[in-house]
Amino acid sequence: MAVNFNKNQDNLVPAIIQDKRTKTVLMLGYMNHDALEQTMKSGKVTFYSRSKKRLWTKGEESGNFLIVEDIQEDCDRDTLLIRVTPVGPTCHLGTDTCWGHDNETTYGFLTELEEIIRFRQKNATGEQSYVASLFEKGINKIAQKVGEEAIEVVIEAKDADDGRFLNESADLLFHFLILLRARGFSLESVAEVLEARHKAVT
Repeated sequence: MAVNFNKNQDNLVPAIIQDKRTKTVLMLGYMNHDALEQTMKSGKVTFYSRSKKRLWTKGEESGNFLIVEDIQEDCDRDTLLIRVTPVGPTCHLGTDTCWGHDNETTYGFLTELEEIIRFRQKNATGEQSYVASLFEKGINKIAQKVGEEAIEVVIEAKDADDGRFLNESADLLFHFLILLRARGFSLESVAEVLEARHKAVT
């Protein structure tokens, strides 16, 4: 790894720390050559403290280490991206990140859609919301809708109309999210099962 530590006057480069699994940025620190070498050797993120003027391993006092999964340098070789598995909260204030955000996996609009479904379940009536009406009818009706939409996807998969196939797929996924919510689960719950299966065979 040919990091350009000489580009800055203090011979330090910023190190962005990201959770490998959730993709959440946890913190930003600085490394010199020795800090990077120690990080690679120990497998735990070690920074150079600009205030204490020494190396310090994140978690050396709290036990909240950052276990290194991989390290990448950027195109200019003057910034590091270090993907980690955090052991406990990252920030010294006790939060998951130094920005106060929860370290949770997000799936773009699907995560937003899960929140919309949750809100409609809690705050709307069946007359106001289709989602709320399904929850009012109960788990059997929701499961039935998932089955119906799954059949529609199979039918459209055999035709050449991509638009209809994608629309039916969207309907299936939407109703599946409602079913997950009705059972008290989320997309993350399913992802965890898939991840566990993957680890079991690798």
